[in-house]
Amino acid sequence: MEFVPAPAVHRVLCADCGTPIVPNSANLCVACLRNTVDITEGIPKQASISFCRNCERFLSPPSSWMIAQPESQELLALCLKKLKGLNRVRLTEAHFIWTEPHSKRLRVSLTIQKEVLTSTILEQVFEIEYLVQHGQCPDCAKLAAKNTWKALVQVRQKVPHKRTFLFLEQLILKHGAQKDTISVKEVRDGLDFFYSSRSHAQKMVEFLAGVVPVRSKASEQLLSSDTHTNTANFKYTYSVEITPICKDDLVCIPPKLARQLSGISPLTICVRVGNSLHFLDPATLQSCEITAPVYWRAPFESLASITDLREFTVLDVEPSGQTRGKWVLADAQVALSGAFRSHGAGGGEDEMDFESMGGAQIFHTRTHLGGILQPGDAVMGYFLTNANFNSDDFANLPSHRVPDIVLVRKAYPNRRKKNKPRAWKLRSIAKEAGEEGETGAGRGVVGRMGGRDQKKVEEDYELFLRELEEDEEMRGAVNMYRAQDHKAGSGLAGGKTRRKGQYDMDVDEAGAAATAAAAAPEATEATDDEEEEPDFPDVKLDELLEDFDEMTLEES
Repeated sequence: MEFVPAPAVHRVLCADCGTPIVPNSANLCVACLRNTVDITEGIPKQASISFCRNCERFLSPPSSWMIAQPESQELLALCLKKLKGLNRVRLTEAHFIWTEPHSKRLRVSLTIQKEVLTSTILEQVFEIEYLVQHGQCPDCAKLAAKNTWKALVQVRQKVPHKRTFLFLEQLILKHGAQKDTISVKEVRDGLDFFYSSRSHAQKMVEFLAGVVPVRSKASEQLLSSDTHTNTANFKYTYSVEITPICKDDLVCIPPKLARQLSGISPLTICVRVGNSLHFLDPATLQSCEITAPVYWRAPFESLASITDLREFTVLDVEPSGQTRGKWVLADAQVALSGAFRSHGAGGGEDEMDFESMGGAQIFHTRTHLGGILQPGDAVMGYFLTNANFNSDDFANLPSHRVPDIVLVRKAYPNRRKKNKPRAWKLRSIAKEAGEEGETGAGRGVVGRMGGRDQKKVEEDYELFLRELEEDEEMRGAVNMYRAQDHKAGSGLAGGKTRRKGQYDMDVDEAGAAATAAAAAPEATEATDDEEEEPDFPDVKLDELLEDFDEMTLEES
């Protein structure tokens, strides 16, 4: 086999440094060619990028703001978009060079290629430094100005208490419906939610319609208009009204509507409020549901609310065997609390005698609480014997269909005497005074913005906490958090100070105990030897969540 040598490669000397090279159109080596031609010419080596510290967004040209994590692909694309002249070269690689997080600098390494001469492609690696400039995006600037909201949701309920809004606040927190809210302001009959976008306000209205029975009305106000571009700037207001009927209210349904609801007795109790109203006849366990559109077609009000409840003592209970869910029908004998007075007899045993109101009167009634009531228990109910209601529907009811007593729920009188601190707490969507987005001078959302009787506020809040303890279904709809400690001053062991935080509402047991004592003068003097009710409603540990925000604050 004959060996054929490879053809000889002719080399020439570089015109600048004399290094032997393969001939090219410039007769220059790579080093001399790079010194002669700069392919990075026209690309700035330093640039700036705007960053909003409030919402942690970067400015994306021309005027949009986007969220990007450090050294992410989105941030790298944003940095490359800021460079001019990059479209005249070919970008082959780009990556971040690590810098200190507090240095306000971003360093990016780029590898580019460009054809400088005929069939001669030059590649070069260089570095670009970005200066992070802090500023405010338009949304945060509007928030700081406190006068540029674009949409308002006015939530109202014409009732003398705030229990509905206390529960609504917890529903909003559980579902995160407050995340787009600029600020919340308390007014006389409700709350005002401010938004920077109309869509956020519409989302809030839809959420409210899904959790409570409401009716809404929208309006708009023209701020400015441009006839040349046919554009206009509006402010939008949504009025949302909640039905004035609350849980445990005594209601007389209009007879025409009662006949449409399977002929239920008009005199009922509201046992649940969701996106519709649920009523129960305690004498027959017949129930019905009234949706918001049906209610607002012919609205009616409740006869009596929870503040009109009287305390009774159960003398005897005889279940009838009829049940519906958790309700059990029973015949009960009750007397007004304190109608019987006990005193020590010679043998040390207690005797019962007639002392009050010229002799105690025993009432016979039917109740839906046969599953939980026992002789000797305390129960709350409406006393209708001498009641006078401003209702034509109630006045037209036959006398035999109006009972003397309507029992509503079981009571736990020893709880008021114990003043036992709770091992759980709730959060609030309140903001501290002076924070961005705050519209009032006080702290809190419901009853803590000033302008209302503080004693009445604490009473409503204490009643709301008791409802949470007694109603397991109601507890399942809200988030309850475990208290970290019970030291004095924590708001859980009699202290009057509360830890300040954006989303915290610590239970002030001192104020609650004081108002409870004011509401029940007979229970102001507590004794340590009193026994707690065996079925005292207690919140289980597995129903509580860990308050990670408080744990983080304590660790720091």
